[in-house]
Amino acid sequence: MDKNQILDLLNRVHENSLSVEQAFSSLKDLPYQDLGFAKIDHHRALRKGYPEVIFCQNKTPEQVIGIVRAQVSHGETVFGTRAQKEVLEAVKDAIPDIESDTLARCFWKKSETWRAKEKVPGPVLICSAGTADSSVALEAQRTLEILGHPCAAISDVGVAGIHRLFAHGDQLLKASVIIAVAGMEGALPSVIAGYVRCPVIGVPTSVGYGSHLNGLVPLFAMLNSCASGLTVVNIDNGFGAACAAAAINDTSER
Repeated sequence: MDKNQILDLLNRVHENSLSVEQAFSSLKDLPYQDLGFAKIDHHRALRKGYPEVIFCQNKTPEQVIGIVRAQVSHGETVFGTRAQKEVLEAVKDAIPDIESDTLARCFWKKSETWRAKEKVPGPVLICSAGTADSSVALEAQRTLEILGHPCAAISDVGVAGIHRLFAHGDQLLKASVIIAVAGMEGALPSVIAGYVRCPVIGVPTSVGYGSHLNGLVPLFAMLNSCASGLTVVNIDNGFGAACAAAAINDTSER
């Protein structure tokens, strides 16, 4: 339940169109609801501006569906990440109007009160070095979309053909925040951070050959970047990068 929903609830009580008992029933699961296998944080939207996100990895389809139903019953926007194929299929069968992206491994259902952000300095731009990084880049994109932030994506602009990146110079220079997703040697975020003035968030991916060490090489490369001010999140963490970008982009509204 977000701020607008609670304000609407209180106004309806004040106007006598909703009883105190009905309002109490709507609020009884705040701040969290215990399902036994999960404690759903229904207060998160009030604190953070967006509801709790379902991390589906290692959860059964039945557990994920139970959480989704609890959030839907509270009028919350639902967003699930790291959902394997069987989870995506089970949720789509059980919950009406669920949307999903198989490559991003995400599903979502926007609440009736969901709305896009209006007072932001500009769009968040997601740049991915190669097609093999698409899953992580799409996770970031879907997250930004559900958080209501305008975003755009350019793909396959890694340093192996750096002219492909600079062909998008106008987009790079107009972005308010840039998320740079790269595997292999992880050079793309350093190049971008040395070119633009906006905040840049690097996302190392577990894409590369043997000595790449499942993402450790690009992680260390980004952490050791000579481009000042580059921020780095964990390996394959497109969701975390998107949340950080949204928090930066939210500053002007606050």
